[in-house]
Amino acid sequence: MFKFSLVEFSIRRPKLVIWATVALVVLFLTQFPRIKIDTNPKHMLPENSDVRVWNDEVDKTFALYEDTIVVGVKNNAGVLNRETLGRIARITDEILALPGVASRDVNGFTTITNVTAEAGTLKVGPLMPAAPKTDAEVIALRQALFGNPLLVDRVISKDGKTTAIYVPLEKGANGAEIAEKIRAIVAKEKGPERYYVAGDPVARDTFGAEMFKLMGIFSPIAGMIMFIAIQLMFRNLSLSFTMMGVAMAAIILSMGTLIGVGLPVHIMSSMAPVFLMAIATDSIHIFNEFYFRYREKRNKLEAIRETMAAVSRPVRYTALATTAGFAVLLFMNIVPVQVFGGLIAFGTVVLRLFSFSLIPAILTFVKEEKIAKAAESESAELDRTARFLRRIAEVGATRPLATALVGLGLVAVAIAGTAKIHVNNNLVAWFKESSEIRIADTAMNQALGGTSLGYLVVLANEPEFMKRPEAMRWLEGLQRHLEAMPVVGKTFSVADYVKRINRVLHDDDPKFDAVPETQDTVGQYLFLFSMSAKPSDLDNVVDSTFQKANVWVQLKTWDAEAMRQVIEAAAGYQKAHPLAVTVKPAGIAYFNLVWNDEVLGDLVLGLGLALVVVFVILALDFRSAKWALVAYVPLLFTILLIYGVVGFVGKDFDMPLSVMSTLSLGMAVDFSIHFISRFRQHLVESGGATSEAAVREALLWTAARPGKGILRNALLFAAAFSVMLFAPLTPYMAVGAFIVSMMLLSALFTILYLPALVMLGRKHLFN
Repeated sequence: MFKFSLVEFSIRRPKLVIWATVALVVLFLTQFPRIKIDTNPKHMLPENSDVRVWNDEVDKTFALYEDTIVVGVKNNAGVLNRETLGRIARITDEILALPGVASRDVNGFTTITNVTAEAGTLKVGPLMPAAPKTDAEVIALRQALFGNPLLVDRVISKDGKTTAIYVPLEKGANGAEIAEKIRAIVAKEKGPERYYVAGDPVARDTFGAEMFKLMGIFSPIAGMIMFIAIQLMFRNLSLSFTMMGVAMAAIILSMGTLIGVGLPVHIMSSMAPVFLMAIATDSIHIFNEFYFRYREKRNKLEAIRETMAAVSRPVRYTALATTAGFAVLLFMNIVPVQVFGGLIAFGTVVLRLFSFSLIPAILTFVKEEKIAKAAESESAELDRTARFLRRIAEVGATRPLATALVGLGLVAVAIAGTAKIHVNNNLVAWFKESSEIRIADTAMNQALGGTSLGYLVVLANEPEFMKRPEAMRWLEGLQRHLEAMPVVGKTFSVADYVKRINRVLHDDDPKFDAVPETQDTVGQYLFLFSMSAKPSDLDNVVDSTFQKANVWVQLKTWDAEAMRQVIEAAAGYQKAHPLAVTVKPAGIAYFNLVWNDEVLGDLVLGLGLALVVVFVILALDFRSAKWALVAYVPLLFTILLIYGVVGFVGKDFDMPLSVMSTLSLGMAVDFSIHFISRFRQHLVESGGATSEAAVREALLWTAARPGKGILRNALLFAAAFSVMLFAPLTPYMAVGAFIVSMMLLSALFTILYLPALVMLGRKHLFN
């Protein structure tokens, strides 16, 4: 019966395999010019998700914009002077002319609506139609600003040193590009002022731009580091180029497929090249075993065949475990995470196909004298690294109980650390503290109401309800309740307009800074206001039927938890002050909260799925649930220790780390598969004896020989990701630290704890 062998075919037709691979690479490279990039956080969830549908409805109902840039101007001597005000007016005029800016709704000194009265007649117009030319005009402006509660903490700080220009963006505008143009505008102004450009679209789009720039820089650097490390390990340029060629081919095929099917490259999938490059290091086990086999056989083709026969099973199952670890992400709710999981799962399969075809094909062309020279040091008895690994395994094999107890102690400490983990996403915190975006956001949050915006939509069951005095007073009470919270800087609603109109129509008497007594009066005030104000002024806070009101909530932090506190506070207020309304949150701050909770849900779901899938794969590979449990230990030790450290150091458990936690299951278990597979294989090849001495010697052999491949794999993987430790974006640093720690600890625990567990459970495992 004919049995096709990919390895044998590749050895017999190496040129065909190589040229076919080159043709595939060229074909998939043709897709790259069609690349589409998407960094919008709203696209993290499906279009039909409740939060996206609701937010879109709120934006439409209240004529709101998805994105707003906040431009801050600070003068330590105060911004209310003719020179500074002149600069602010010029800056505002230039911002209004920028493409992508919703100019009619920009709010700053020269554009924001101010409500006053003259001779008992309501007057609504720009706060500062032009820059003051006299000191008297400056004094009048100061009085208008600080005499209007709507403006304090919104466009002027309490100390008068900081002002803000709120710049809403048209749909589809790039926040990073407009922010850069604004920076160019303010850079032309000379004076003592300090300028800040902040807001979600700035952080989001800048992060996207930096992300792709980093991947363009870090991917080749990671490749270069891997190439150098492989060369140092094997001292053979042909093998080093083979490893890198396999990685690059898999990256091109995977990214080409992603682009070819029309999917955009998101934040997560931009990291795919580094991940695939690191996963490609599993092929190191092939080269590691090949050198050992060649040293024993002195026949290249025979060494290739024996190597592939020896490592084929563990390589297949490690690929299956890694693929499964990434594939579970397809069941997550966050769209880019789904795409990323599918992309890496596909790339892992491609890598393994190349492992059994391209690698054997290229090995046939490597000169034997070069292999012979490099293979001389590959000896489990003579090599220093092999002897070192043997000593580590000897600790576990000869003192299994003590080793296990120490491990249990570490696990107990780690579990205590995991209890301190705080799940939170904060896009601005993804930049370093020294970054311009982080500095700007901090300065604006300290001086004014805050750069993070959420809404509380109050819905009644009947039209005209919001004109009722009791409804207006309820809104006012809700605002005061929220403003008492540390995370809330400023609130704003239709009630503020009504109170302001009531006061100015009564000669600015403070006792009339209250909601009128009758619904008719409220209705008249709002009608008068709508006749003179910008349409958006009223539209932003109440719908046309006066059945829905929108309370603006400016937050002093982008922490997702802040909006949760606001929602809980609103629920508490409604419980204490019952009214026939429903309060529903909305806005970008609410979206971030939902996204944050989705991350937590995905974490639990992903971990659960990955644990089950990986266990099934281990049980299938070893044909034993007992051996699968043993293989689980280094994996669980590694994950628990890293989670414990995350909890103890107080690092937020955000989206990048939650994704890594799921992926780590598929990657950290690879070493256990290689170790146990080769250990059991060696026992059979040695006669099948399971006495204590025979098992111990087989364990030490495994640590010294396949264990060297495990160490090389871990070092290469860690080297590839170490470049991310130097990134200017904190998620990349965190992911880099997580992966480096995971691989090194997993390798250590595999070499140390598997011998201990096998010796402790020897009688049960071999029954």
